Amino acid sequence: MSQQRIEVTLAGQKITLATSAEHEPLLRAACVLVDEQIQLAINGGNRSIERASMMAALKIAGDFITLQKNQSQQSPSSTVSSDEVARLHEEIRNLEEQVDALMQTLSLPGSPRPIVP
Repeated sequence: MSQQRIEVTLAGQKITLATSAEHEPLLRAACVLVDEQIQLAINGGNRSIERASMMAALKIAGDFITLQKNQSQQSPSSTVSSDEVARLHEEIRNLEEQVDALMQTLSLPGSPRPIVP
């Protein structure tokens, strides 16, 4: 897979990310979702981009956990194959790494403490 660079906007900041052409639509969709959640957190009173980003990450993680629980409660005929689950876990891991990298990028100079993975 060849890597390409794409530019996205998160919390009003343009960020360049590397991705494959295959994963670009997913990454762009994830960035839109994350940006929406950050904006909601900021509009909800979080003045710090770092805090708003953490709140957005917690919201998305909570939604994901709820989805996992709901899926596990469905009938066996509607379950996803183990290969698909493994693929989704890998995509989530990749997104988590990108969010960690973005959190470091969004860490403002003079902030009380750096964000360390």
